Amino acid sequence: MFTGLIAERGSVSAYEQDGAGATLTISAALASQLREGDSVAVNGVCLTATSVQDQGFQAEAMLETLERSSLGQLRPGAHVNLELPLRAEDRLGGHVVQGHVDAIGEVTAAPPDLEVRIPPDLIRYCVEKGSVAIDGVSLTIFDIRDDSFSIAVIPHTSEVTTIGRRRPGDKVNVEVDVAAKQIEKLLSPYLAKLS
Repeated sequence: MFTGLIAERGSVSAYEQDGAGATLTISAALASQLREGDSVAVNGVCLTATSVQDQGFQAEAMLETLERSSLGQLRPGAHVNLELPLRAEDRLGGHVVQGHVDAIGEVTAAPPDLEVRIPPDLIRYCVEKGSVAIDGVSLTIFDIRDDSFSIAVIPHTSEVTTIGRRRPGDKVNVEVDVAAKQIEKLLSPYLAKLS
């Protein structure tokens, strides 16, 4: 589990893809806090560190992950948002982020008023002043339309994450609030009986 508060902006130093998926090599100072087998969020996708060096780590992404996230579009030199998992004694400053991407969104307006288009069936999980994770960054929605939402990105977030570099047409990982999905799932049998 993560919070959406990015620890570091790392960079992809190598990307090797084969028929089963890809191996990402990420350069990052936070590698000193990782051990082989630890979870780490890379652009909001929970991956396992398969190898750890002094200034970086490797992680494998299966084909399913590459198809359901924007990780398949990464290339050497690309910057990525990195976060270590939440520990029991940590503050929960963002929101609960699982690292399970719901969809690849498309940026339709650049920050500071970032607008992201998502599949219309996910809009029901978005609420004004509610949380959403974009490339792993916990952000607050301020406006919702039929197939998109807007977020006001503060200068600090633009500076320390990849969000400030996003431009129209860019693909981003979107994880909606898990609580909304769970509530819908729990209530759906009862709502079906009422209709």
